[in-house]
Amino acid sequence: MSSNFSILTLGDGLITMNPADTGPLRFVTNFSRKVGGAELNFAIGCSRLGLKSKWVSRLGNDEFGRVIYNFARGEGIDVTNVELMDGYPTSLNFKEIQEDGSGKTFYYRHQSPMLTMEPKDITKDMFEGVDVIHLTGVFLSINPKNIEIVKQVLEIAKEAGIPVSFDPNLRLKMWTIEEARAAFMQIFPYVDILLTGLDEIELILEDSSDEALIDCAKRFQINQFVIKDGANGSRVLTDGTWYEKEAFKVNPVDTVGAGDGYDAGYIYAYLNGFSPQERLELANGVGALVTTVSGDNEGLPYLEEVLPFIRQEKGIER
Repeated sequence: MSSNFSILTLGDGLITMNPADTGPLRFVTNFSRKVGGAELNFAIGCSRLGLKSKWVSRLGNDEFGRVIYNFARGEGIDVTNVELMDGYPTSLNFKEIQEDGSGKTFYYRHQSPMLTMEPKDITKDMFEGVDVIHLTGVFLSINPKNIEIVKQVLEIAKEAGIPVSFDPNLRLKMWTIEEARAAFMQIFPYVDILLTGLDEIELILEDSSDEALIDCAKRFQINQFVIKDGANGSRVLTDGTWYEKEAFKVNPVDTVGAGDGYDAGYIYAYLNGFSPQERLELANGVGALVTTVSGDNEGLPYLEEVLPFIRQEKGIER
């Protein structure tokens, strides 16, 4: 199944140092260099599913920046609006992974290349042919001025009639919950598709009851209010009705990037006219497969891999 739809996303790219061993980071001595970043993971996920992906970013003009740039280009992502900046080191993060696949991330983003981006850098020509714009709270958390850049994106999207999907993707090591709430309240009125974890929305709204979620969706006129709940599955509130789909059972080895993969699967299904439950099913499938592979995006599946998985089809490979 091919697709002619196109997405655009905006955000940081990082070198991710993946631990060779599980357990506390202070005891890990060996790491593998990989590529990560929430928005970049999303773009890769969409590209592998068959969507055209455009990524807007800034990287350091250094060896790590070139690694990320070439990696993204190799995944078929449009990097026309990715620039390598002098004097700003490419961002890093180190991952800590526990035996059950859960973990922590330690960021080294001082003087992020994203600090060089200004609202004037966002121009209408970037959005030609784009069918969905996907944003996350990670970009907003890097610097307070990024809210103005996102507002520029949202105004162009509104004028052009392009739907906006948003994942809060809370990074409380990057900013406080109060700062996050203040920013999100400015973003939500523009959002058509909200993709949020249950734990995240509880922190944002200070209430995760159905009544609070329905009220939020009505207040901000969010057309699709998607709740991601890991191994418990996911659900979406749309047109006043809740739809649910159970999670796929897998043995997770690394949960980082699963939410980004979920987002890619949901947006692919949305653009291709899937029903609400079919969107949840595909998204659950993509997210599940991501957790079975170590790395932020190595487990993001191609369409021909995720479809047999969600259909529980078994093939013979030998």
